Amino acid sequence: MPLPDRPLVVSTVLADGLIGSFGLGVCHEVFGYDRRHLGLPRFDFAVVAEAPGILRTDTGLGVLVEHDLSRLDRSDIVLITAWELFDHVPSEALLDALRAAHARGAMIISHCTGVFVLAAAGLLEGLRVTTHWRWAGELAARFPDLDVDPGVLYVDNGTILTGAGTAAGVDTLLHLVRREWGAAASNALAREMVVPPHRDGGQAQFIDAPVARCEDDLLGVVLEWAGAHLAEDLSVEILARRALMSPRTFARRFKATTGTTPHAWLLGQRLSAAETLLEGTDAPVEEIARLVGFGTAAGLREQFARRRGVSPRAYRQTFRSGGAAPVQLDGHGRGGVGGDQPLVEAPPRPAGVAPRTRARPAAR
Repeated sequence: MPLPDRPLVVSTVLADGLIGSFGLGVCHEVFGYDRRHLGLPRFDFAVVAEAPGILRTDTGLGVLVEHDLSRLDRSDIVLITAWELFDHVPSEALLDALRAAHARGAMIISHCTGVFVLAAAGLLEGLRVTTHWRWAGELAARFPDLDVDPGVLYVDNGTILTGAGTAAGVDTLLHLVRREWGAAASNALAREMVVPPHRDGGQAQFIDAPVARCEDDLLGVVLEWAGAHLAEDLSVEILARRALMSPRTFARRFKATTGTTPHAWLLGQRLSAAETLLEGTDAPVEEIARLVGFGTAAGLREQFARRRGVSPRAYRQTFRSGGAAPVQLDGHGRGGVGGDQPLVEAPPRPAGVAPRTRARPAAR
C-alpha cells in the first residue's frame, strides 16, 4: 500500500542543558533523513523547546531550536531523550503540551531518563515501563504506580514507548519502525545505520560486567548454526550437545550471555524468519511454518497472534514488499535475519492513532 503524501511530523523536545547528545543524534539519524527508498514515509523532523534559540545539550553542544512547543499540537511522533538532570522538574507548559499531544493520539517516545518527564505528566500510570537500569530504582520510588522493568531494552505500550539507556534508543526506534512499516524497512534502516536490526535479551547482560561477544566463543557458533537450521528440532538438549555442555550448564550460560532463555531466543528467531518470508516471498503460510520450525500453520498463527497481535495473513497484507516474486526455498529456516525482543510483547495500538500510515488489521 502506498505511503501517504503528507509527511509525518516528528518533534524532539529540548530543554537547555538537560538533553542527552547521543539520544538527540539517534532521533536525527532515524527521522532526519529522506529514507523513502527504504520503504519509510516522509518525515517532517525538527527540534522544539519552550523558549527557542541556541540551547545546549548535556555535553555543551549548541543546537539551534526554531520551534516552540506549539509544534507538538500537530506532531504525529514526539520524542524525549535522556533528561540528564531528571530531578529538574519539567515546566507545566511542557507537561501540558505532552498531555495534549497524547490525548490527540500522538506517539510519545522516551529514551533513558526521559521517562521521568512522561511520568511527571501523568501519562504512565499503571503502565509497565523501563529506563536505564541505574535509575530504575529511583523511578520506581518516585512513581510507585508504575511497573518499572529494568531488565529490558524497551517497553511498547501502544501509543507510548519507553526505552532504556544510551544505545537502547536505537533499539526502541528500530522496533517502532518495524511495528509501523515492517521488518524489511527496519532491517534496511539498520543496515544504513550499521547496527544490528535487533538485539536479543535485555539490559541484564550489561549491568554487572561486559560479556564476551557471542560470536567469539562456542556458544556463538551454536547460535549461528541454530539460526540457519530453524526447521529442525532445536531442543536445549540438542543445542547443549553441539556446545559440548550439559543441558543445565548450557541453559545457565545462555542466560548469562544473552540475557534471555534458549526458548525465548529461538521463538524470536522463528518469528523474525517468518516475518521475512511473509514479506518477501509467495510461500504459503503452511510452508513458512514448516521452514521456520513451527511445524504447522496453526502453531505459527497462534504465536503470531500472541506476539504480534495479528495473523500471518494480515501481516503479509500489511507489510508485503511491492512486487515480491517467489523465491526458491530450501528445507532450512532463514538464518541471520535477527530475532525480535522476547522480553517485550507489544499490545495492539488503539485505532485512529496518527502515526499509522498503512492499514493494519485490528488485533484479536
